[in-house]
Amino acid sequence: MKARNLTKAEFVKNVADYENNPTEWKFLGTRPAIIDFYATWCGPCKMLAPVLDEIAGEYEGKIDVYKVNVEEEEELAAVFGIRSVPSLLFVPMVGAPQMAQGALPKKALDEAVRNVLLNE
Repeated sequence: MKARNLTKAEFVKNVADYENNPTEWKFLGTRPAIIDFYATWCGPCKMLAPVLDEIAGEYEGKIDVYKVNVEEEEELAAVFGIRSVPSLLFVPMVGAPQMAQGALPKKALDEAVRNVLLNE
């Protein structure tokens, strides 16, 4: 399983409809998610990509892993105030999402999945 690319239209449909509900976060997904805001020219983003694919495979059916190209989806990047890449948005089923910046090591990603997304 690999991280799936996400467009603005898919984000509004599957994650949060910030256009029609701009003041309140309401997660629309069926599983917790990690959203990787990345750029194709970014070295740390390239190093993080296979690690996120591993996480997607290991937690298949438990979480969704998405990727948003900040150059193609500038509006999404602006909505979340993305100023540096990679930036990761951890979206639990209940509660507010949490943002982390930088290419986190696999151990830190595993801990975030278990503690933030799955509440283990």
